[in-house]
Amino acid sequence: MADPSRSSMNATEQDMLGRIYRKMDMRIVTILLVAYLLDCVDRLNIGFAQKNISEHLGMNSSDYGMAAGIFFIGYVLFEIPSNLMLPRVGARRTFARIMVLWGATSACMGLLHDKNMFYILRFMLGMFEAGFAPACMFYLGLWYPPSRLATVLSVQQTASPLAGVMAGPLSGWLISSMDHVGGVDGWRWMFMLEGLPSIIMGVVVFFVLPDRPEDARWLDDRERMVLKRDSAPAPTAVYYASFRAVLRSPVIYVLSSAYFCLICGIYTVNFWLPNIIRNAGVRSELQTGLFSAIPYAVCTVAIIIWARRSDRTGERRLHSTLPAAFGALALFITAFVGGSLFLSLVVVSIAISLIFSAYIIFWTVPCEMLKGPGAVGGFALVNSIGLMGGFCSPIIIGHLTTWTGSLAAGLVCMGLIVATGSLLLFLSVPRGPARQHKPITAVAA
Repeated sequence: MADPSRSSMNATEQDMLGRIYRKMDMRIVTILLVAYLLDCVDRLNIGFAQKNISEHLGMNSSDYGMAAGIFFIGYVLFEIPSNLMLPRVGARRTFARIMVLWGATSACMGLLHDKNMFYILRFMLGMFEAGFAPACMFYLGLWYPPSRLATVLSVQQTASPLAGVMAGPLSGWLISSMDHVGGVDGWRWMFMLEGLPSIIMGVVVFFVLPDRPEDARWLDDRERMVLKRDSAPAPTAVYYASFRAVLRSPVIYVLSSAYFCLICGIYTVNFWLPNIIRNAGVRSELQTGLFSAIPYAVCTVAIIIWARRSDRTGERRLHSTLPAAFGALALFITAFVGGSLFLSLVVVSIAISLIFSAYIIFWTVPCEMLKGPGAVGGFALVNSIGLMGGFCSPIIIGHLTTWTGSLAAGLVCMGLIVATGSLLLFLSVPRGPARQHKPITAVAA
């Protein structure tokens, strides 16, 4: 379907628009991709240190599940305040603060000496990282129109599966090769060395990232005008005058519940993939890391292809619902193929690719729907409620694993939760193309 705002442009302006978006892709999306990549590495590496930490601190699966999940308590508690500050302090200061503090906290994980310290640092990591993901979504929504959002978000969000590709081999190598270097355990070196780049990137972001298109010195006045003409709102856009208006919107809570289910599925793989691989007979830390990279490599390709298809057709509902449903089925099957490394990798690759594809398309909905001063708080509210799935998922699986002695029960439970999310997506995501531009509906404070 043709974009009305685009059809009114002459050939020169359309060529200029292409150049503008290429500049934005390099100067905005690439920077956020690298930043989020470092974030995800610092969040994922706990899975590769699980065995070492558990042995050193005397922790069982339930303890580990609690430590992995408590990150999200800190995240949720500070998510909304962090994002409500964003319009006042600006995007680059917000991103820089978050990155420097989470990098420093992640590095301090290398100093763990008891279970309580582990819980505290995981809570602090969530507290300092709070607001990063919804700030990215809100920020990209300032720069890109609805017809490009899925593709842009998919590229930026490839950081998460790419982190899985990198974190496995890198973390496995650091744990193995740096063990007892300078009398320090390899898993401690892993946390310290993987936290440092986030601190450096936080400083870089502060100096190179503009707060808004109006502040970009690499855009001239005519380019800003053309960009503004191409940024007409989506048909589902609603203008929220305040965060209070967001809190009164029922659809926000349905979307948040669907997101909660997707997050449960994603973090099932993120936190327990090394365990799935070890249960299939792999013992080497380096091999575990290398095999862990395979599902994320497949996922990286899958989400970009699926997001481009969604942008090309302008359809969001089925592009989020169907992959969530089949991803739930794949997660369920994972519980019954644990004895085979090959089958485990195939099914987990399908599961994470499908669930993550649903996740990417899901985020286009609030990006297209939430506009106005209350929008950034709306992103934070959706993310806060949804990310409780990251707290509940490892705890549920940890307890079920301790009670049954197997991951299977936890995987089945998470499959059912993701299936519920698919139903909620079908009920809450609007029908119709994302490209048809209409006036924004206002919602008063």
